[in-house]
Amino acid sequence: MNNPINNPIIIIVISFIALALGGGIGYIIKQTLVENKRKAQNLKADHIITEAQEKAREIQLEAKDAALQITQKAEEDINRRRAELSREDDRLQKRREELDRRLEKYEERESRLNKRQSSIDKRANEIDQKYDEILEELQRVAQMTTDEAREVLLAETEKEARADMARIIRQIESEAREKGNMRARELIADAIQRVASERVAEVTTSVVNLPNEEMKGRIVGRNGRNIRAFEQVSGVDVIVDDTPEAVTVSCFDSVRREVARRALQRLVIDGRIHPANIEKILNDESEQMMEDIEEAGEQASYDAGVAGLHREILKKLGRLQFRTSYGQNQLAHAVETAKIASVIAAELGANIEIAKAGALLHDLGKAMDHNTEGTHAQIGAEFAARHGVNDKVVNIIGSHHHEVEQESVEAVIVEAADAISGARPGARREDLEQYIKRLRSLENIANSYEGVDRSYAIQAGREVRIIVKPNEIDDVEANRMAKNIAQQIEETMQYPGQIRITVIRESRATEYAK
Repeated sequence: MNNPINNPIIIIVISFIALALGGGIGYIIKQTLVENKRKAQNLKADHIITEAQEKAREIQLEAKDAALQITQKAEEDINRRRAELSREDDRLQKRREELDRRLEKYEERESRLNKRQSSIDKRANEIDQKYDEILEELQRVAQMTTDEAREVLLAETEKEARADMARIIRQIESEAREKGNMRARELIADAIQRVASERVAEVTTSVVNLPNEEMKGRIVGRNGRNIRAFEQVSGVDVIVDDTPEAVTVSCFDSVRREVARRALQRLVIDGRIHPANIEKILNDESEQMMEDIEEAGEQASYDAGVAGLHREILKKLGRLQFRTSYGQNQLAHAVETAKIASVIAAELGANIEIAKAGALLHDLGKAMDHNTEGTHAQIGAEFAARHGVNDKVVNIIGSHHHEVEQESVEAVIVEAADAISGARPGARREDLEQYIKRLRSLENIANSYEGVDRSYAIQAGREVRIIVKPNEIDDVEANRMAKNIAQQIEETMQYPGQIRITVIRESRATEYAK
């Protein structure tokens, strides 16, 4: 018989029962623990709430105490301010009473002043009436009105003032002329002697000599094809006339004319005159001319002692070799002016380098193309400024004909050196017709002024002497006339160098003994 304990089913059943009892006991224990914990938390929460309520009651009591203190303090402030306002009101009341008293005093004083003003006005009316009576009596005695007396007095005063002015002007001009002329003669003579230019007047020629008359026909070519090709490529006019063994090259551009002259000479020597060879030789001469121009500019810069110039400026400067003014070569004139300016600057203690550079470049604008608008001084200054030339030198270029204000003593020196170079004997020339026309224009300008008796243009037109009528022109008016005539000549005429204007006023007293 088997043991029931060893039965597997019974063992399993017992195991399940044990598990169920264990689970039930565990659940009961867990619920008991949870309930205990919940009770503990409720007790803690009740304790926290109780503490919070006690603290809130304490805060409420403190807030009431603070509010009470603030209220008491506010009432104290209000009471204090009320007291201050009361005192201020009393002070203002006293001030108002004081102002009222002052106002009454001012009104009383104004009343007294009005009475005094009435008295003064009455007295002034009496004085004016008395003055009018005295004035009428004086006019009756003098037989002259107030305006007439004023005019006589002003005329006498003006006459005396003019006499004093004329005397002072003559005295100052005499002293300045004595000292200035002596010093200027020394400087100019020294500058001219030290420079001593050996150049004579040069004229850029446009005449090409031919070996024979037959060469004219070869230059013209069959149906004129050679001369047309030459003129088209070179941009000049070739004039073939009755002049024996010579043709004339005409063009406003001196450089282009010189290129054409050289090319035509080469063609004459070469003998092969046809369109293809004409174009080739003209191109060769153009390139050679550009090299010669730059070399001429560099040589002029070296001769003048001016270094560091931009290459474009040297090219423009070299073009002046083919430009003349009244027969004077402009490049030689620029170099000569630079040398004269350096001597004068050294004597006066001015900046020699600035003076030399300004003098060398002062006529730079004459090398510009004819299409460039503006005077040669203006366009020369603008070109120099674009290529990094010193501002003082630019001002010298632009101001050497007074088109802009001269800003340095070097500018005045360059103007003087320019006049010396252009006005020295043999430097420039002009034909007889232009010479006579210029002299006649000078005399006509002088004779156009009222009070001029006669005028003479002397010293080759470098001086105009004007004799005025002494009874119509006084000394002050004579000085004014000289300045006005000089200004009109500057504005209306073109001339080399400077023109001196001398106004002569001579008074003569003549009597006869009978």
